[in-house]
Amino acid sequence: MFKPALVSSLKTYTKQTFFSDLFAGLTVGVVAIPLAMAFAIACGLSPSQGLVTAIVAGFLISLFSGSKYQIGGPTGAFVIIIMGVLEQYHASGLLICTLMAGVFLIIFGVCRMGALIRFIPFPVTTGFTSGIAVVIFSTQIKDIFGLTIAEKIPGDFIDKWACYFQHFHTVNWAALGLAAGTVILTLLSRRFWPKGPAMLVGMLGMTAVSVAFTLPVATIGQAFGSLPNTLPLPSLPHIDWHNVGALTAPAFTIALLAAIESLLSASVADGMTGGRHKPNMELIAQGIGNIGSALFGGIPATGAIARTATNIKAGAKSPVSGMIHSLTLLAILMAFAQYAQQIPLAVLAGILTVVCYNMSEMHTFSRLLKGPRQDAAVLVITFLLTVFVDLVVAVEVGVVLAALLFMGRMAQISDVSAIKNELLDDDSEDSGDRSTAKLNIPEGVEVFDVKGPFFFGAVEQFKDQVLKTLEHD
Repeated sequence: MFKPALVSSLKTYTKQTFFSDLFAGLTVGVVAIPLAMAFAIACGLSPSQGLVTAIVAGFLISLFSGSKYQIGGPTGAFVIIIMGVLEQYHASGLLICTLMAGVFLIIFGVCRMGALIRFIPFPVTTGFTSGIAVVIFSTQIKDIFGLTIAEKIPGDFIDKWACYFQHFHTVNWAALGLAAGTVILTLLSRRFWPKGPAMLVGMLGMTAVSVAFTLPVATIGQAFGSLPNTLPLPSLPHIDWHNVGALTAPAFTIALLAAIESLLSASVADGMTGGRHKPNMELIAQGIGNIGSALFGGIPATGAIARTATNIKAGAKSPVSGMIHSLTLLAILMAFAQYAQQIPLAVLAGILTVVCYNMSEMHTFSRLLKGPRQDAAVLVITFLLTVFVDLVVAVEVGVVLAALLFMGRMAQISDVSAIKNELLDDDSEDSGDRSTAKLNIPEGVEVFDVKGPFFFGAVEQFKDQVLKTLEHD
């Protein structure tokens, strides 16, 4: 019933399959390095936490996944909510939140909610995804321009930009050049070497420029110190029961985002391969991965669409490739952690700029704006709430609005009509069981015909018809 895809894959596993998985796993592992570090730094955490998440959660998600090709790890979807949890409840609160999100995901899977989550309206997911891209980009302005800001940068979107404008006279042109060079080199690499690790090429290339010319820019080493070259020992985070209730809402939002993102990623993989994933097993795998990440001091994780697509394009045949991807990251961490401290923050900000552009889904956003007004309204409201208020509020309001609009549409296509007296005398041919010619209606009784969805949303139309009838009789 709840069987990981790995079990069925191993039944027909061969040496050729292993070598295909090995190449794909090594490729994705290399691709994941800059992303894992960049997402963690965007949240205000050490890059090592991003790497730990990609290693531990990535391995567990592939081990238990309901998809053969899913690659798990930190993604941009969580950046906003992680920042909010850190600001209020600090690192210990984030670990508890991640742990609770993992439990929620397992409950989703056990309760077979995988099919239901896929029905969350497209304008809602596009709205908060585009909003997240805008917010992440706004958090990178300081590093992109190398601004010197001594005080703490405000969390509010408008206040944050006001702070940036006050300090724009401190622009570090070397940092701006590195960020721009990273974007250009990444895009050129993607253009002329489609199967290569474009973001890694951009990171290594501009880091080499920074080191060669000893540019005066902030680096990972200056901001976070040296990275550990081993995984931390697993431990259960200290649970402050006073905060558990308050952490329930962000934990549920993390679980919902992880569910949406992972099932979307698995569906993309199905479209690329012609396969079929198990949504409920996938949710359980995501839950196990997030619990494992929390135990090792990591951050929330989910299925990553870009890395999953890279995995497939590199020739992956089974979940073994995802496990190899995690082991590749571990090997790189152990061998090269001491060199990572030379990477400029501006370079990682450049990588995140490319990620934000991809996340923004500008073409999809503009297309939805030209669609039905109700969908456009849900899209814009979800987007604005994500940017200016809070992601938790945006998801909740977006889903509720979409549900209300759906019920309104169902009510509109319901048709309630009174059967007129003249129809009762009509002896026209009617082979149906509900022929009006066969109805024997006592005097003082009205008959109404209800067509379409028969649910509470159609009640008002029925009441209107009854009231119109009462006005005449």
